Amino acid sequence: MTAAVPSRIQPAVERQQHARRGDNRIAVLWFPDWPVQAALLEETRHGISPESPAIALASNHRITACCDKARGHGVRRGMKLRAAQALCPSMVVRDTDPQRDGRLFSTIVEELENVSASLEVLRPGMVALNLTAATRFYGSEQAALEHFIDAAAHEGIDATAGAADELPTAIIAARHRVLGAVVQPGDSVAFLYQQPLSVLLAEPALGCQKDTVETLAGLGISTLGELTELPTTAISTRFGSAGLHCHRIASAQQQRKVAPGAVELDLSASITPEAPITRVDEAAFIARMLADQVHQQLATQGLNCVRIKIAAETDDGTTISKIWRTTTALTEHATAERVRWQLDGWLSSGGAGAIVELSLTPLETQIPTNTGSIIEADTAVAEETTVTVVSRLQSMLGFDAVQQPHAVGGRGVAERVRFLPYGQAAENIREPGRHSAEWIGAIPSPLPTRLGGGLDHPVSRVRLVDKHGNPVFVTAEALLSADPAGMSWGKKKFQVLGWSVPWPVDTGWWESEIFDESQRLARMQLVGKNTGDQHPKAWLLVWQHRAWRIEAMY
Repeated sequence: MTAAVPSRIQPAVERQQHARRGDNRIAVLWFPDWPVQAALLEETRHGISPESPAIALASNHRITACCDKARGHGVRRGMKLRAAQALCPSMVVRDTDPQRDGRLFSTIVEELENVSASLEVLRPGMVALNLTAATRFYGSEQAALEHFIDAAAHEGIDATAGAADELPTAIIAARHRVLGAVVQPGDSVAFLYQQPLSVLLAEPALGCQKDTVETLAGLGISTLGELTELPTTAISTRFGSAGLHCHRIASAQQQRKVAPGAVELDLSASITPEAPITRVDEAAFIARMLADQVHQQLATQGLNCVRIKIAAETDDGTTISKIWRTTTALTEHATAERVRWQLDGWLSSGGAGAIVELSLTPLETQIPTNTGSIIEADTAVAEETTVTVVSRLQSMLGFDAVQQPHAVGGRGVAERVRFLPYGQAAENIREPGRHSAEWIGAIPSPLPTRLGGGLDHPVSRVRLVDKHGNPVFVTAEALLSADPAGMSWGKKKFQVLGWSVPWPVDTGWWESEIFDESQRLARMQLVGKNTGDQHPKAWLLVWQHRAWRIEAMY
């Protein structure tokens, strides 16, 4: 694929075409919306069919990933969950789970290793492969790329391929339009020239800083070609190493083969557990120990690691390994996470036996540089500090002393949150929305933002009356006795502006031999406004024991 370029940069194109002979070709496979694909793949393996063609993942009440169907309704990454659900009410929402992303992607990588002798995982959802070696084996680049796609496309997984002389160019080519692009040898400069500047931020694996790219855009630079026309000295003076990094990508100057030679220093660490590792929680503990050993050795040498090899030996003598690469220096926590993902994938797949030895080997290191902004540095330090403090608290008070909330399935509000010890994988819990048939009578989205005092708390009790001042209650037919006109909550009086039809919930009465009236309740959404308030308020009410109570507030 080529593009017309101005005559002033034609010499650069000719120099590149003369220098490149096709002996350093790199292919990149990109799995669009991988977190969404991973969530669907996990459900498919459990025999669960998607409830809706539109699906999104959320964390901290914001969308982190979504499918094409959801995007067609206007849903975007970073959008508030409530706004997204308003745009697409039928959208199914799952929790963001980086561990799931890494674990399931390891199974895809295993398939790719059957058709490629050299590959690197750039992140869950993107992998780089040595195209030159594969071309010699399969006869042509096209045949090699077809084998890559076929190996990755099992179980309905979507992937696009890109190929180029440089890794960053191949990454951009893989995300080009819908099907990816093959940049012919020597054509990288011409291909990149017309690419919008925004491609530098579209893919985290490129490692470009957001503030740097946004500043360049604010200066009127809209394409990579316009960026390459700026003098290198001007970029270096104004933007430092972060700007030079973007400039080198745009100029197709970065040349690194897939899986280059390892560093000469022996910074590896290994551990042989007393008993073979068969459980994920054991693997997580070993991962933290190994990560600590490796990073202590890196700190002694004053180095950062950006590419690391995870290897394990099983009880049947088989050795399995994977290589992980990042654009930024691996922290101890990030290293432990990747080891845990990989071990989880190996142990969960059932193909590998019990692990009797585990090793970590840094394959590519670099001298630390102060390229990040103060804000980014503070954020990284704060994250590391949080993990350190939590670890110390758990060592002093016990593993269960620090709890972390996880969203689970359920009908009510409080029962949709389950607390687990910090750092423990959320396994064997009811995932929200996974089995919707089990939650007949569940609260519809969007969910309330604040819990009330609880159904038994005295301050949660309210009184509903009709326009004549008579109490409003739920009849045996699960209907309101009258239209509510007012609500009293302590000394506060609210005019009722709207309400939903009450829906009854039988909370497990069939599990008890003795019928308990307290197990039957009805919920209703209600909107009201107090005199003097500028905006109305909304509540989730519960009718139980012949009384109304506030369960939660919107």
